[in-house]
Amino acid sequence: MQPLDQCPPAQLAAVRGVLTDIDDTLTEAGAIAPEALTALQRLAAAGIPVIAITGRPAGWSEPFALAWPVHGIVAENGAVLLRRDGERLSVEFSQDEATRRDNFARLQRCAAAVLAEVPGSSLARDSSGRLTDIAIDHSEFAHLDAMQIEAVCAVMRTHGLQATVSSIHINGWIGAHSKWTAAQWAVPRLLGLDFDPADWLFVGDSSNDQLMFEHLPLSVGVANIARFLPQLQHRPRYLTRGERGSGFAELAQRLLAARTVG
Repeated sequence: MQPLDQCPPAQLAAVRGVLTDIDDTLTEAGAIAPEALTALQRLAAAGIPVIAITGRPAGWSEPFALAWPVHGIVAENGAVLLRRDGERLSVEFSQDEATRRDNFARLQRCAAAVLAEVPGSSLARDSSGRLTDIAIDHSEFAHLDAMQIEAVCAVMRTHGLQATVSSIHINGWIGAHSKWTAAQWAVPRLLGLDFDPADWLFVGDSSNDQLMFEHLPLSVGVANIARFLPQLQHRPRYLTRGERGSGFAELAQRLLAARTVG
């Protein structure tokens, strides 16, 4: 990893668009940082598309898909694509309705098992808006230590779920979708472009961003990723000086400056 200042301007100038995490990358305590919102507006004005990819639920993401200057949001770690369609919201799923219905029952059984088997565990407060996954709170309103987090992941895997740890939640779902498949799905659907990882930059902050750090040649971590670095097998190539929204704004400024120089 290197400081973002060391990223060659020519490499930044060649970026076609930005893929970004949301929690603790754009936001703090669930609200978008003012400097991050300004950065999104500046990127949109410069014609640089931004697609957000998050573990947050579809219900939580809906107002932001309508209000933020992004091309769309893929919620629930690659399961639900939300985008503006005029004044309305368009919603697509990566799984068909029958699959989602069958999976939902399994997910609820797994959630009940986690709560029964891991003392201190609790569902994320945004669980009512989840359509294709479950989430256990470890840092948003509750606190779980490393052993409890691993115990939750173990129960999820026993029930056949994928399990990842974000900066605030432990997410579990059924299926092969991920943030990486979300990028491959969203870019063609939202922009009508073939997805070439070399054209895109990803910015994130936690262990559930590892697939993106692994697969995208140009990846950036905001400074608060430091708490997760010991757990990361795949790390971002560059780090911002600022944390959360300030780090994202720092990245946006460098992207825009590189284009101006180019």
